[in-house]
Amino acid sequence: MTPFVNEPYADFSDPVQRARQQAALDSVRLELGRSYPSRIAGSECGADAEFTSWNPAQPSQAVGFHCKATPAMAARAVESAHAAFATWSRTPAEQRAAHLFQAAAILRRRKAEFNAWLTFEAGKTWPEAEGETAEAIDFCDYYARQMLRWNSPEPLVQLPGERDQLRYLPLGVGVIIPPWNFPLAILAGMATAALVAGNTVVIKPSSDTPTIAAKFIEVLIEAGFPPDTFAFLPGSGAAVGDVLVKHPLTRFISFTGSRDVGLRLNSLAAQHQPGQLWIKRVIAEMGGKDAIIVDSEADLESAAQGVVASAFGYQGQKCSACSRAIVDTAVYDRFVEMIAERTSRLTVGAPDDLSIDMGPVINDKARRSILGYIEKGRKEGRLIAGGGPAPGPGYFIEPTIVADVASTASIFQEEIFGPVLAVAKADDFEHALALANDSVYGLTGAIYTANTAKLEAAKDRFHVGNLYLNRKCTGAMVGAHPFGGFNMSGTDSKAGGPDYLLQFLQAKSIAEKIA
Repeated sequence: MTPFVNEPYADFSDPVQRARQQAALDSVRLELGRSYPSRIAGSECGADAEFTSWNPAQPSQAVGFHCKATPAMAARAVESAHAAFATWSRTPAEQRAAHLFQAAAILRRRKAEFNAWLTFEAGKTWPEAEGETAEAIDFCDYYARQMLRWNSPEPLVQLPGERDQLRYLPLGVGVIIPPWNFPLAILAGMATAALVAGNTVVIKPSSDTPTIAAKFIEVLIEAGFPPDTFAFLPGSGAAVGDVLVKHPLTRFISFTGSRDVGLRLNSLAAQHQPGQLWIKRVIAEMGGKDAIIVDSEADLESAAQGVVASAFGYQGQKCSACSRAIVDTAVYDRFVEMIAERTSRLTVGAPDDLSIDMGPVINDKARRSILGYIEKGRKEGRLIAGGGPAPGPGYFIEPTIVADVASTASIFQEEIFGPVLAVAKADDFEHALALANDSVYGLTGAIYTANTAKLEAAKDRFHVGNLYLNRKCTGAMVGAHPFGGFNMSGTDSKAGGPDYLLQFLQAKSIAEKIA
């Protein structure tokens, strides 16, 4: 087995690769508006009601039609996955890993196609879509290798007269609830980590991006995962989410999404149900209010590039996005001018056009919420870029910067999840660090400075799960940047890291007396 290597990104300046991606967009455009069934116990199934996913850049264009799951379907999905667990959990780890390696190969072959689906349903630009599909491939390749490692753990201390060993066993049925903002990569990571560890899963995708999830189900089927080891259950979280989480046969919940929903799921999972034999495990990745510190000794060109990229990549709809820039007073005025000028050059529009820097936000509800925060920002600071909707039929918003923001301001404290950056002035490095830590969240953060003592201090005292030094705070790479946050950002599960599969395994210690 070769060492793990991250999937390389396509170079769209290459005419051949650009033409390949354009052809995939043209092909997927012809598939828009198809219907997709649910899947339970290896069989396709329908429902009395359907719902539609829409193209956020062109809201009148249907991307896919999906069954709206019912509570009865949710209960049946958990029970059928529980029945399949008995066989799948005893399938050799090498065989499970082989299916996952095959899934990576299929995703690699279909990369341009998945990029196109991400553009149409999630509103991702070409580079953002490419990065996400590559990450999905990485998760599959990486977790397959990690499962083989955990299948042969380090030997224990051997007591005289004993044979002592540790085995890692799968848990049971997991409910997989991925977000809409990384509907392929995070879904692939959560689902395949659970499956390769020997668990069975019920996948409940976001209602904004169920078509991408349906396409990933095709990958699992083609890769040879037994069809009864996973269920696909699109629909309303309000209608089926509680049933899935509270079911006594559910063993764990893997969730990525908002803080409020994550806390509610955690509370539901903690409630013991009649017939439940275990304490349910919750793996939760929630929100962020991520800060980049720009120190007086920073390379301002590099810092400006990193802040703008982190704030407005994928329209700021990343839990890792920079939504707070904390700038030393000595360089504040100059830096504010630099990021305002860079932001003014960003283009907003339909992301199937390669020249576009920013696409739409995910839906009208998000658009209205973000614009509401922008109006608050006008009162809480000084608007220096953007400030309203952008032209076009989609859910477009101008990249917006509000300077001179106090730490008590709502746009400094609350997660907006859109292209809005709050800029605050710091008296010195210590003040900047205090402002950065002034948050209920603790996901990502970054600091730009040439002072090595300040970098060392940030390593110890900047309280985030993922800290970046002299680089942007987005773009975590599988294997290199295990991802997960502190405080209200979640359970710090470190996706894409060497310990992540332990979330889906339980250790059994075995001591055998020998002659």
